[in-house]
Amino acid sequence: MTTANLLPLLPLLITGLAVVVVMLAIAVHRDHRVSASLTLLGFAAALATLPLAYHSLLPGRYVFITPLLIIDGYSLYYTGLILATGFVVTLLSFGYLEKLPGKHDEYYLLLLLASLGSAVLTASAHFASFFLGLELLSVSLYALIAYQRGSRLGIEAALKYLILAGVSSPFILFGMALIYANLGTMEPQEIAIRLSMGVLANMQLSLVGLVMILVGVGFKLSLVPFHLWAPDVYEGAPAPVTALIATTSKGAVFALLVRYFMLIDTFVATPLILIFTVLAIASMFVGNLLGLLQHNVKRILAYSSISHMGYLLVAFLASGRLAVTAITFYITAYFITTLGAFGTITVLSDRMRDADTLEDYRGLAWRRPWLAALFTAMLLSLAGIPLTAGFVGKFFLLTAGVSANLWLLVIILVINSAIGLFYYLRIVLTMYLAPEGQEAAGTPVPPRPQPLPLAAGIVLGALVLLLVWFGVYPAQLIDLIDQMVASLF
Repeated sequence: MTTANLLPLLPLLITGLAVVVVMLAIAVHRDHRVSASLTLLGFAAALATLPLAYHSLLPGRYVFITPLLIIDGYSLYYTGLILATGFVVTLLSFGYLEKLPGKHDEYYLLLLLASLGSAVLTASAHFASFFLGLELLSVSLYALIAYQRGSRLGIEAALKYLILAGVSSPFILFGMALIYANLGTMEPQEIAIRLSMGVLANMQLSLVGLVMILVGVGFKLSLVPFHLWAPDVYEGAPAPVTALIATTSKGAVFALLVRYFMLIDTFVATPLILIFTVLAIASMFVGNLLGLLQHNVKRILAYSSISHMGYLLVAFLASGRLAVTAITFYITAYFITTLGAFGTITVLSDRMRDADTLEDYRGLAWRRPWLAALFTAMLLSLAGIPLTAGFVGKFFLLTAGVSANLWLLVIILVINSAIGLFYYLRIVLTMYLAPEGQEAAGTPVPPRPQPLPLAAGIVLGALVLLLVWFGVYPAQLIDLIDQMVASLF
């Protein structure tokens, strides 16, 4: 392999190198600030190489293929999204971990490994790299969820995730084995060719294999009926880790789902279309209806996440370039809003527990008005209110659905968006209620703003600016995404 061949792989290589550097730094001298700084430096360096990696792709094809990975504009965009998320989560985590006793260097090691596994998923061109990336991500999350060893909820959440992930992995492996036994290959592109040429012993065997893989993917995306782990894990995991699960983990798996399932025409068989339709409808209704019954902010956001995965499946079923652009824009907007929402929870949390009950947010507008305004913007974006990136993203999903004549799914998406608005507004109204003991009519409560930690303030400010900017001026981001996904067609 020449130097030119290594250039497209630079973001992955530098992230892997950062893991080694942080590990060696921990072995030499344990220092929370050093570990966090090296992690930030690793993410920043990997992000800086993305333009170089893109411009080094083969002219005219804009794609670089290895036996296990395919590096193109699509994978590089999602890799950049994952690395930027890792950078933000690292900044949020530093202040959060500073409040806790003990050493926290290994946390950053696990964060880098989870990001590396997610990036591998987005570039996977073989079942081997698919499974390796998935397990690297999953094993890192097991430890991150249970990172606060003194938290009963954290240990319980980690055990639930471990057991259910352990159940889903054999489904994926057995599905891969069935496809390999039937077609003699584990490369999705080669599988498509062989299916289109009729080189198969049993079409039903291949479909069963694909459905079994879909079970494992459904677990990672917390699609109904594979969603049972999500509320408990969201509630029990540390707030920054929950942000990572809700964004990086789900975004990487959905990017892989698009590459593997939707872009290979032979795979789009009637049974799979029916399965995805049922998953989309069930996820939208279950996520939103159960979200109305929750009193814990983390659990509300967990059920919200389930419904958002259902929304994405509407565009997924629409297929085509417009649908992929819509999916990618929506995931980008979802990353921004979810990081902002969990960033707010992180800032408000203390060393005893996370700020995850509705009562923790009562009167927040009086105590920390800017933080309340920021959290309100994030919640309104999740609800799809105009002038936010979430509104533009949901509009794109609807456009993709309408263009493919998926009227039933489009109508259900609109109905569920209206249902979801209720629990988002419930949190917003709680923040603007007067604090306990100061509710007498006509008694003004003066605002008592408190300063945010510098790093968290910068991160949250940048996120809300991006949220509004992409909601008002989305054209540049849409053009960039359309350019990046062009390599898939």
